[in-house]
Amino acid sequence: MKKPSIALVVDAFINYALGVLCLLYPFVAPALGVPPAENFFYPSILGAVLFGIGIALTIEFFRKDSGPVGLGLGGAVAINLTGGAVLILWLVWGGLAIPARGCAFLWGLALLLILISGYELYVDLKDDQG
Repeated sequence: MKKPSIALVVDAFINYALGVLCLLYPFVAPALGVPPAENFFYPSILGAVLFGIGIALTIEFFRKDSGPVGLGLGGAVAINLTGGAVLILWLVWGGLAIPARGCAFLWGLALLLILISGYELYVDLKDDQG
């Protein structure tokens, strides 16, 4: 069993905090004094990725294997799913005024992130079973 790292916990906490700040950008930007954005698409996608990194670091902290592996498939799944999920939320409810080719590209990207995450999760679970 590997020794838990306080650095992972600190890094995860920072990523969670930054991710939440970015996800809540429309509400916190004026209080923080940062420049306004035309819309909140990019700050929220960044927030989702940072939050996913926080989840990945948490998974790594609780991983029972020993040896340096990095964040592994669980971390990749966490990052891809949070980014893909927030992108889908934007596409469904965000009221984005983008051309059809942009919409098609973003839907393709979101679906690719979800599909690759599903495949990675399947591989990870299959490896755990035998």
